[in-house]
Amino acid sequence: MQTLLDVILPVFLVIGFGYIAVWRGLFPVSGIDGVMRFTQGFAIPCLLFKAIAEIDLSNSFDPGLLVSFYAGATLCFIAGMAGARVLFKRDWEDCVAIGFCCLFSNSVLLGLPITERAYGADALTGNFAIVALHSPFCYGLGITVMEITRNRGKSPLLMARSVGRAMFRNGLVIGIALGFLVNVTRTPIPGVVNDALSLIIQAALPAALFALGGVLIQYKPEGDLRAIAMVCVIALILHPALMWGFGTTLSVPPDAFRSGVLTAAMAPGFNAYIFANMYGRARRIAASSVLLATLGSIFTVWVWLTLLQGI
Repeated sequence: MQTLLDVILPVFLVIGFGYIAVWRGLFPVSGIDGVMRFTQGFAIPCLLFKAIAEIDLSNSFDPGLLVSFYAGATLCFIAGMAGARVLFKRDWEDCVAIGFCCLFSNSVLLGLPITERAYGADALTGNFAIVALHSPFCYGLGITVMEITRNRGKSPLLMARSVGRAMFRNGLVIGIALGFLVNVTRTPIPGVVNDALSLIIQAALPAALFALGGVLIQYKPEGDLRAIAMVCVIALILHPALMWGFGTTLSVPPDAFRSGVLTAAMAPGFNAYIFANMYGRARRIAASSVLLATLGSIFTVWVWLTLLQGI
């Protein structure tokens, strides 16, 4: 119970403030859109850029952690697609969008603050390693499968162009790529620029959590409730369980193991809805899954944190 009070509830209270502020008309939806654009387009890319630029690449990217997390994520993507097709008889394009909801954990807006509150800022190395590959991997996999599904029989070159355009218009991917460039080339960040980045970064997570609450009020729990329940089970239970199993088998170090399980245990990010909306497929299921899984994760994350106490 103390873990719930100390670690999880403060994060969800900030989300709740955003939800209530928009619900009661204290903050306009247009304002939430602006805050979200600031966090997604500028503040969080700055956070990721600085984190990747300064991280020790040789020691931070534990192969066992990355294989465990992304093998689990890929299996969840396949499980979501297969379940949507076999159980609910959805079109293949809908299946890909539903699978993407099971693939894309909310690694930044929920994963980073919850891990930081649970284990401290020094424990985020594993999180940043996952986040560095998260958008490129998930968007790369989702867009590639969707483009193959939509463009069966068309030129592979056209499909590659579609994937590339979608990937490199994403601010998170751009921030991560620039961070890697600075790190690999050992380019020093000027002090005044570093100070400016630090100021922006301080606002990133609190503003993003508040905006997430404002965004969630726009998502109504509509659509196929059984499909939504399937997404929630895969995202909140199956993915962290797979990460736990793979991580144990591959002897992932404790700090990285905790980061991996907690990140895998996060609800689908609203990128799941962005992906569904981008293709006009399974939008109601994606929106409702983001809302209900985020609410459900208050309790499931508590369970995973309790289980991780012995690690």
